[in-house]
Amino acid sequence: RLEAKGLSSTVKQAKKLVEREKSEVWDILDEVIREHPILLNRAPTLHRLGIQAFEPILIEGKAIQLHPLVCAAFNADFDGDQMAVHVPLSLEAQLEARVLMMSTNNILHPANGTPIIVPSQDIVLGLYYLSLMKEEEPGQGMAFSSVHEIQHALDNGIVTLHTKIKGRFETADAKGKLQSAIHETTPGRMLLGELLPKRPNIEFDLVNRTLTKQEISQMIDVVYRHCGQKETVIFCDQIMGLGFRHACRAGISFGKDDMVVPAKKDKLVDETRELVKEYEEQYNDGLITKGEKYNKVVDAWAKCTDRVANEMMDHISAVEYDKKTGREKPINSIYMMAHSGARGSAAQMKQLAGMRGLMAKPSGEIIETPIISNFKEGLSVLEYFNSTHGARKGLADTALKTANSGYLTRRLVDVAQDSIINEHDCGTKNGITLQPVVDSGEVVVSLGLRVLGRTAAQKVMDPATGKVMIKEGELIEEVHVEKIDEAQIQEMRIRSVLTCEASNGVCCKCYGRDLARGTPVNMGEAVGVIAAQSIGEPGTQLTMRTFHIGGTAQVVDSSFIESNFEGVVKIQNRNVAKDSQGRTIAMGRNMAISIIDADGNERALHRIGYGSQMRVDDGDKIKRGQRLAEWDPYTRPILTETDGIVEFEDLVDAVSVNEKTDEATGITNRVIVDWRTNTRGTDLKPAVVVKDAKGEPIMLARGGEARYLLSVDAVLSVDPGQKVKAGDALARIPLESAKTRDITGGLPRVAELFEARRPKDHAIIAEISGTVQFGRDYKNKRRIAIQPDDENQEKSEYLIPKGRHLSVQEGDRIEKGEFLLDGHPAPH
Repeated sequence: RLEAKGLSSTVKQAKKLVEREKSEVWDILDEVIREHPILLNRAPTLHRLGIQAFEPILIEGKAIQLHPLVCAAFNADFDGDQMAVHVPLSLEAQLEARVLMMSTNNILHPANGTPIIVPSQDIVLGLYYLSLMKEEEPGQGMAFSSVHEIQHALDNGIVTLHTKIKGRFETADAKGKLQSAIHETTPGRMLLGELLPKRPNIEFDLVNRTLTKQEISQMIDVVYRHCGQKETVIFCDQIMGLGFRHACRAGISFGKDDMVVPAKKDKLVDETRELVKEYEEQYNDGLITKGEKYNKVVDAWAKCTDRVANEMMDHISAVEYDKKTGREKPINSIYMMAHSGARGSAAQMKQLAGMRGLMAKPSGEIIETPIISNFKEGLSVLEYFNSTHGARKGLADTALKTANSGYLTRRLVDVAQDSIINEHDCGTKNGITLQPVVDSGEVVVSLGLRVLGRTAAQKVMDPATGKVMIKEGELIEEVHVEKIDEAQIQEMRIRSVLTCEASNGVCCKCYGRDLARGTPVNMGEAVGVIAAQSIGEPGTQLTMRTFHIGGTAQVVDSSFIESNFEGVVKIQNRNVAKDSQGRTIAMGRNMAISIIDADGNERALHRIGYGSQMRVDDGDKIKRGQRLAEWDPYTRPILTETDGIVEFEDLVDAVSVNEKTDEATGITNRVIVDWRTNTRGTDLKPAVVVKDAKGEPIMLARGGEARYLLSVDAVLSVDPGQKVKAGDALARIPLESAKTRDITGGLPRVAELFEARRPKDHAIIAEISGTVQFGRDYKNKRRIAIQPDDENQEKSEYLIPKGRHLSVQEGDRIEKGEFLLDGHPAPH
């Protein structure tokens, strides 16, 4: 170009000019790069949004200046990240960069279809601050006809951003005509609303609420669905500017006094200390074992930490009024940061101002003594030492797991790379049936959201009217989702790539919507690779997340069930007994409590474990939050089903039973040991038998004698000759103590699922319904047979390693599909 302009005659001279950085050079450079996209890439590129195209702008300085909104896609931050710049030279490369890779064309996440150009940090904080509404601000109740008036009033200090006012706002109706309505709102929200595109279906309600990060993301999603790409990009850019401006003007700071330590903390800690002392005494008196004491102590401290955290949150988020002016005091700025989703979380606030809580050792066990101080008060030397455990482990894990996760992505891509969209419709009639995801009675993911963007395999009828809601072969859009959830449809059949019959690759209809575009998928899209990247990308996040919480322990055992609904209790397969303390004990292995609402619909179904203490009975009316049943999460009892006198069988000292004395307490427990290691004990079957007054074993109503076989590690709870009532525990089997779930909980399990491996201790599931019988032991395995109810079927046998604990007894009824052994079920 320099030669063409006649500024230099040879290439060498041109080079010299460039090196001297003359002003003419810059003008020409500007001309050269106009309309010429460049590619930016940040390593590690975990999904396809790790490389995007941009239009360059000349700036002074050597740093790349990146638009804040695309940082989420690159997973970039401004602490010295490096990026690579590539220049596409050929026309095809430039075209592809402009059409497919331009950052403005990649608004949605290819993995889940949510917007990826979402404001974060300062922007969120600014928008959150802008959308707050407070009572008794100056100018409350004034009415304004336009945003210009509001701006005028704001500049003159007549109203503040948070004043309650009435404002007139124009929205477009279905035909696109502008209509105005008056809303109760705040000046801040009106300024935000001014940026919304004037299009149908874009309501003022989108901004007329306190905006947190999730709500902003949802707002961008709605704008994208109704206004298309160009408007969305412009809108995002504008709210970014607004967010930054108001975050700056709000002057939200972060001081030591913002961390408010709750006044009740000392009281809660003292209460827990008393409780722990009580557990120590119970242990010293021999009422509980060492393991049980440990579990109870850990549990008590975990609950205490949560209560301190809740006190702190209640205190920080409380609205206080200034006595002189009657205005609300400014909200605590740390709470604003966490609540808006800008930075930080409740767990981090808990450590700043609550109590740091329990720590985990590198082995995954929880240290019994918690860290009572928080970071504001400062940790003592001992507490600091304990907390280094977790921090060190977090950093070590991170390094190891990143590699693991990358390897998983590689294997996934290798398997899925030839899944390409090759035809429009394979014409299959098959599909899969989906239902809402329900976890302990609460709907976690509604059916509508699960089928969004898929193709219906059968027509869907409205149960109330009998009209067709969705035709067969129709793509399910957002419009249908609302209808599906309103009609409370319980299951739907949809097309799936798993059942696609295309000769190679998959077809458009079975795949459904291309999530990154929000339209039906195009031919030739490499959907397999996209899927592999979408699973691999959060994989590294799973692993890199460890050290943020710094190894604080979380216990994941519950010991009771509460109802989430009001209604009437109905107990399925009811089988209960009253024990010697008069408590109602669940004796059935497949009991369930269902809660029926006023219309007769089943709202929730809770499985009740064997040996749980029942708090309600059939036909009881219950309220929300009432306890239904409770149990000890750390032991599993063996219960007697009849009243009588206890006798032991095959309990030979030093062969099948050992007296274990706890050194600390001097109390002995009788514990069953593995009797087959001893030559004398090969044919023993240790058991507790319940006999009547004449010394004969009692016959049970379900057939068979009242003989309960004991497995290794069971601790006996009764003595020979003791009288028992139905529902009393004869022995208890300690379960694994509470270990924290390590952060990988995710990764190895995901890899296990994809490779369809048989898990190490996999569950064994009954294949037929019938009665359980124990056969002769075989080497070091136990033989279990299920005698079917139907004479013509043959009985099915299972061999089970001796150390594993069975959840059934001899003579128990078992239904097809129930677990004989707990664990993850094997996929084949």
